[in-house]
Amino acid sequence: MAGARIALTALLISAAACSSAARPPLQTVAFVDLPRFMGDWYVIASIPTSVEKEAYDAVESYRLRPDGVVETTFTFRRGGFDGPPKRYTPKGYVLDRRTNAVWGMQFVWPIRAEYLITYLAEDYSATIIGRNKRDYVWIMARTPQIPEAGYARLLALVGEQGYDVSRVRRVPQRPREEPPPEAGP
Repeated sequence: MAGARIALTALLISAAACSSAARPPLQTVAFVDLPRFMGDWYVIASIPTSVEKEAYDAVESYRLRPDGVVETTFTFRRGGFDGPPKRYTPKGYVLDRRTNAVWGMQFVWPIRAEYLITYLAEDYSATIIGRNKRDYVWIMARTPQIPEAGYARLLALVGEQGYDVSRVRRVPQRPREEPPPEAGP
């Protein structure tokens, strides 16, 4: 009898581990007007990649080329507001032309990282970019700061998408009028 209980307990633990590992795919927004999505997006918070762990004043800028490729410029300062400026220029490739919400972001050829637009405010003032692995996420806005209530709502949406919100880091943003810094990696 004890052996049966141990086997049943092991089976239940195994089933629970499998169910938590198998998450449903993230839902993307129904449609993204690409020309309207272009421009500057301030990174308000993220589960950062190793490159952006110490990012301050992070801005992701998009420009749509005539061939449909999204020229991307990601700028930030490393370690503080006066830290060295960093600049990366990946290319975005829209993979789902019906919605324009599924992209491949290419930093190094031929690898394209998954880039899913999972939330977009009606007025295009805020967005959430995610990945099905739930390893990285970005909360971005058209302005360097957003009201606390708006941030709390966006963070709650990230949690509803299956992310561990304790891993989300606010990106320090200094209010500014000037464009983001230009620099090399």
